[in-house]
Amino acid sequence: MANSNTQTKEEYLQTRIAPISPRDVGSVNGLLTALGGCSFQGRSLSRCLDVLENMARDESCLVVMTLAGAMVPGGMEETISQLIEEGIIDALVTTGANISHSMVNHADELNQGHYVGAVSADDVDLFHHSINRIYDTFLPEEGYHKGEVLLEAILKRWFTENEVNPEEGWNVRPSELFHIVGSQLATLGKRGILSAAARHNVPIFCGATSDSEFALNLVKYNERNNWKITVDELADVQTFANNLLQKERGGTFIIGGGVPRNWAQQAWPLLEMTGKTERHGYDMTVRVFTDSPAWGGLSGCTVSESVSWGKYTEKAVAAEVKCDATIALPLLTVGLFERLGINA
Repeated sequence: MANSNTQTKEEYLQTRIAPISPRDVGSVNGLLTALGGCSFQGRSLSRCLDVLENMARDESCLVVMTLAGAMVPGGMEETISQLIEEGIIDALVTTGANISHSMVNHADELNQGHYVGAVSADDVDLFHHSINRIYDTFLPEEGYHKGEVLLEAILKRWFTENEVNPEEGWNVRPSELFHIVGSQLATLGKRGILSAAARHNVPIFCGATSDSEFALNLVKYNERNNWKITVDELADVQTFANNLLQKERGGTFIIGGGVPRNWAQQAWPLLEMTGKTERHGYDMTVRVFTDSPAWGGLSGCTVSESVSWGKYTEKAVAAEVKCDATIALPLLTVGLFERLGINA
């Protein structure tokens, strides 16, 4: 059945597939560029690098990275830290889990509290050894305990230095809290997402802070110290939305879906509803995902679907690849660094 997008046969057959030559690629950038002449998710990954490069080079584009799942225990913390340090991302929206796991790494004497595990491990036996399993990664419970002790010590020091009495109540935005903790970690010589973001003044936002070990620690501190810490997520909704107006254009680098993705996207409808802008969403996006749109969930919905909500502009440039983030993220990052001459 014909439609308005019909073309001539010659128009359809303009470009031939260019088989990749492993001998000639020479670099990650070379590999990803060559994949652009191939098919399927390889070509999609190549397209993602092109759009990511455009966002990174556009000084008028505010780039927001959204980070779902458990990317930190998956070994991605250093990659994300370097994206922050190189000025590729202007804001990070993440899960409480990634914040919690970052605290585990910051608290470890070797800066890494997670271990190579196995999917086939006996989970009952792991439980008796107080070892938590994250697919094929192990996290001993004492890692969480070290993070809990470190976080409490940081807060106590900050309260003393700033003459804040948490027993009288302390209302704090998640982004403010993460900056305080990250700044203290930086002074201790620690390395990770929290400390890197604080050093480079990149705000970290979390729309579900209470869904994390980090929040459970705050609850425990409140109980045993008679503190009255309240984490004000609503205030950050407004803070984040206002930040989007600092630059002429906006872009997202979406890793997975979940709360981080929609929390970052919902800001544009809010700005429009409150009369603060006539812009209709982000202008560019790179999306790495594994979910399907067929189930109706936000994690799987296409960028095109998000256009109908006013979360992306009508002419938004989008590149999407269906791929495990622990494969796509480091490849895209190394390829981008090579194109930008970082570490050249």
